[in-house]
Amino acid sequence: MIAALPQRVLVIAGATAAGKSALAARLAQELGAEIVGADSRQVYRYMDVGTAKPEPELRARVPHHMIDIVDPDVDFDVATWRASAMTTIAGIHSRAARVIVCGGTGLYLRSLTRGLFAGPTADPALRLRLEQEEAASPGVLRERLGRVDPAAARRIHGNDRVRIVRALEVYERTGRPMSEHHAEHALGERPFETTLLEVRRDRGELLQRIDDRARAMVAAGLVEELASLRERFGADARAFDAIGYRQAGMVLDGKLASDGLVAAIARATSQYAKRQRTWLRGQATTVAVAARDIDGALAHAEQFFSAP
Repeated sequence: MIAALPQRVLVIAGATAAGKSALAARLAQELGAEIVGADSRQVYRYMDVGTAKPEPELRARVPHHMIDIVDPDVDFDVATWRASAMTTIAGIHSRAARVIVCGGTGLYLRSLTRGLFAGPTADPALRLRLEQEEAASPGVLRERLGRVDPAAARRIHGNDRVRIVRALEVYERTGRPMSEHHAEHALGERPFETTLLEVRRDRGELLQRIDDRARAMVAAGLVEELASLRERFGADARAFDAIGYRQAGMVLDGKLASDGLVAAIARATSQYAKRQRTWLRGQATTVAVAARDIDGALAHAEQFFSAP
């Protein structure tokens, strides 16, 4: 049973490379808060070069949670993340600290603030069959999802194999599309009050930061890190489908020239950032803040936490 939860939780989100982590750390220091990460890549241990985790020095000064909690070969889904995050938030509250959730994984944020349709438990044999079908005929699962659950197919990105497989698993196990289950659930849970600060930058500046980050990752040894992780955990770990690692894997497999790696990562990251901004536009409580507007963000956070 989860202990008492706080009345209010501040959420900081935004496109990748917008500056969420830096802003969250500044606010945490000012507000006496601890940070709960909501990033589906940063949960994995040893995947350091390509995940833009907060620097160790920053994590030593400001408590960060839900980072480096599982190995890359562990199947870690949103339900597992939510359960761990809720326990973590209750623990922070028990220490009389405030809670700041920071990350860009929309599914994680939505599950935390509005609840989650849990669905049937995982069926390893069914998932293996679906994966084998996809390996034999790339694109077949996406096409099938478009027939049985068009709404889910529109929502799930074509490269997101994990969520495509899960949607088909729910359909085969229940006989109903996942989108119908979501509509029935209505995401009506509200475990605490939230306000969402969306960190924004000008498009040109954001794209430049994405490009700089891609170059830095490659220069820091992303390909070499992945090669080492493959030796330890196998090449098929789902965590290695993350942006950056997927492209590095293509270099290791001879499917992408090494001199094209930076551009491939930057392009995929820019596309992901666009999807993040689209998701954020649909969140009713979003308050836009400029990445450099520390005072404005702090004023809004203080007002939120001090409201009666």
